[in-house]
Amino acid sequence: MGKVRAVNEDSVAVLKRPSGLILAIVADGMGGHKAGDVASKMTVDQLSRYFLEDDETEFRTLDNKREWLSKRIQTINQNVFEHATKHSECKGMGTTLIAALIEGSGGILCHIGDSRAYLINDAIQQITRDHSYVNVLVDSGEISQEEAEAHPKKNWIVRALGTEAGIERQIIDFSFVDASYLLMCSDGLSNKIPKEELASIVRASAPLSQKGQELITLANDLGGEDNISLILLSSLDEVV
Repeated sequence: MGKVRAVNEDSVAVLKRPSGLILAIVADGMGGHKAGDVASKMTVDQLSRYFLEDDETEFRTLDNKREWLSKRIQTINQNVFEHATKHSECKGMGTTLIAALIEGSGGILCHIGDSRAYLINDAIQQITRDHSYVNVLVDSGEISQEEAEAHPKKNWIVRALGTEAGIERQIIDFSFVDASYLLMCSDGLSNKIPKEELASIVRASAPLSQKGQELITLANDLGGEDNISLILLSSLDEVV
């Protein structure tokens, strides 16, 4: 949680099925839009319910998991969009999303918007790429990656769940290696702390909960203008 905004537009959840399959979700309601908190909560609540209630056959293989994740997120996108069209106070609402299915030494995640996921071991690797205006400029060659980091429109996103009837979603496979971590976070964290400093805190020899709290405290100390949410998982089945 940040220090400035009166309403927390972030929603997070971590759930586990009896089989051991984990679902981790970070959703950041669109700042400056009405009912961003409604969009993120709807998204997390509905995906959590589907995950716990759907038949085990939906998760039997990696392809099954990919199909389930893509299908359910499209359904939720439609639900959020329809809710916004029927309730004037919610018009224009949307949310970023990172949803990861994790089992054993790896998993898959779905990414929409500018919340981020990092794999951390000896190095740190950002495995998502922001769906942002500045990255469109980078891809077109109009600005460099270095210029993008300081661009005044850095936080403008070009893709969000719930703002249109259909949603383009990115599915990413990832794997854990020795003593690695998965960090999922809203931009309230990633905009404040350089990734090498994120990695340094996560790699420290401290309990996982202490590392998570240290990340939040540091982001707040650096301003805390936005809501700050994170999920930190280790390859040893620890989670905070």
